[in-house]
Amino acid sequence: MKDQFKLNRSRKNLRRDVGKAIADFNMIADGDLIMVCLSGGKDSFAMLDILQSLQKHAPIDFRIHVVNLDQKQPDFPEHVLPEYLAAAGVDFKVLEQDTYSIVTEKIDEGKTYCGLCSRLRRGILYNYADSIGASKIALGHHRDDIVETLFLNMFYGGRLKAMPPKLLSDDKRNIVIRPLAYCKEKEITQYAELSEFPIIPCNLCGSQDNLQRQAIKSMLQEWDKQHPGRIESIFRSIANISPSQLADDNYFPFKDLVARSDSNESLKVRELI
Repeated sequence: MKDQFKLNRSRKNLRRDVGKAIADFNMIADGDLIMVCLSGGKDSFAMLDILQSLQKHAPIDFRIHVVNLDQKQPDFPEHVLPEYLAAAGVDFKVLEQDTYSIVTEKIDEGKTYCGLCSRLRRGILYNYADSIGASKIALGHHRDDIVETLFLNMFYGGRLKAMPPKLLSDDKRNIVIRPLAYCKEKEITQYAELSEFPIIPCNLCGSQDNLQRQAIKSMLQEWDKQHPGRIESIFRSIANISPSQLADDNYFPFKDLVARSDSNESLKVRELI
């Protein structure tokens, strides 16, 4: 009974945050076909579950098509997601592409596979979305992912850049949405545990230990322990920027700035002198 109360409260919190993100960024419109990318991790399971819940009560009509990409990683449990999705009664497709062999061939031993792996995965998913006429691609990145990406780009790339809640792909073919953009990872973790999703770990390829993201995550978690609310404050800053207080002249005309000249005031000053 206690766990059911926690589950209902957690679902309510996530539905509120997802609903607000969808409204704030106009993520879903009437008649949309949403391609939901399910990796098997807690985030994508929670996203699918919440979107299905909202679909039943939303004032607009939209369809969901779930896609999982089986990249042929060692020990990947191929039966888990099809069984779960079939039981959930959702329309789905499992794409099989052996990107693992490509990645292990191209990346030196000891280096992380994640960069190349994600690029290959993105290309396959984008092409499939285009082929089925999906109007939106839903990814399971949450608030903490977005903040971590901000620091990754600052620390290792020298760029002030994160992950937007809504994105037009570089080739202009796809709109990517992140319905969990306002959701806290702690809330998602609790919801996934209470819902008993059949989680598939993201370390099957053995390349996770050296990730720079893990260092950033640890740093932010320590900050959050020492200063509760700091991650939320950082996230709010992403949506509250002041270009004139930064230093990128592509977004603010620093070179064209001139002081206001008032001839009358200048005359008064000269007379005083």
